[in-house]
Amino acid sequence: MGRARRARKIAATAAYGGGGVAAAGAALGLIGYAVVRVEGAIARRIVGSPYDNAPEHEGIYGAGIGEPLDLIMLGDSLSAGLGAESGEQTIGAIVAGSVAALTARRVRLTNRAVVGAESTDLERQLGSALDEVDSPALVLIFIGANDVTHRADRATSVRHLETTVRRARARGAEVVVATCPDLGTVEPVPQPLRLLIRRWSRDLAAAQTVAVVEAGGRTVSLGDILGPEFAAAPHELFGKDRFHPSPAGYARAAAAVLPTVCHALGLWGPDTADRAPEIRRGEGIGPVAVAAGQAVLEAGTEVSPTEVGGTSRGPRGRWAVLRHRRQSPVDTSLPAESLPAAEATLAEEATLAEEPRR
Repeated sequence: MGRARRARKIAATAAYGGGGVAAAGAALGLIGYAVVRVEGAIARRIVGSPYDNAPEHEGIYGAGIGEPLDLIMLGDSLSAGLGAESGEQTIGAIVAGSVAALTARRVRLTNRAVVGAESTDLERQLGSALDEVDSPALVLIFIGANDVTHRADRATSVRHLETTVRRARARGAEVVVATCPDLGTVEPVPQPLRLLIRRWSRDLAAAQTVAVVEAGGRTVSLGDILGPEFAAAPHELFGKDRFHPSPAGYARAAAAVLPTVCHALGLWGPDTADRAPEIRRGEGIGPVAVAAGQAVLEAGTEVSPTEVGGTSRGPRGRWAVLRHRRQSPVDTSLPAESLPAAEATLAEEATLAEEPRR
């Protein structure tokens, strides 16, 4: 079964309140599952817990007149900033400060993220934030890593995420979700657990994308943002535990989501305008599950809801647009035949949608 089909299946199960799609699937068997448990324990011992807590960084950012723009942050240790040396180095602070600079107004950051949180904690986090913030402009969520490491049921995880997104959208907030990073790139995790976790991470990220876009939000793939660049400079981009990012690593993660945050808020910024997707950059319009399966392969890829021919849905579900907002321009002399199959699929799906249905 391809990743797009698995994502649709997980999201559909979540939508109907089902379960049973566990992260450690039955295909592993008892022996495989035992290996995963043992190696998971080894990885946890290697990683350790050298941090006391995440630094405080709630409050007002920027200056200006009028009421501040409210930004809510939810999720796990990435949202909380575990491993950062000061509040200014966290993703929330970087995003809030950047939005304040672009809008020339104050931004009030309310962060309810909790170290170790899973998707099942999101509704409680959002409820706590909404007790203080009546009309948030944006809700930013980083979630998924603990769902994978704790082997949570993926359909249940996705259902809680989708419910949270719908609730935030009902309050008029834009929602941006950074999907589950590829944990198979984390160095302390041994084989074969790394290969299994890579698949679980990517499958969860794809299913998260389907659910979030169906609920009216946008996703940004973290993909292997903890991989190649981090592997090349582990002492600079990883924290003391070799698992959470360092301040420089958090800056990379913030840079991945900031263009989509600016786009969601309608702000000026690098490549944030509503432009037509460029096929030669691997962008396109297609069913959300197809876009989700492609997005997990490259960090910084945005997937958002769109319409084709004035309709939001096609024969294979919700229409979505996939964009690489931080990717440099490609060589336009490349022939169309050189496009990857996934990119061609997105373009084909958009074309088929405009044809009369038989």
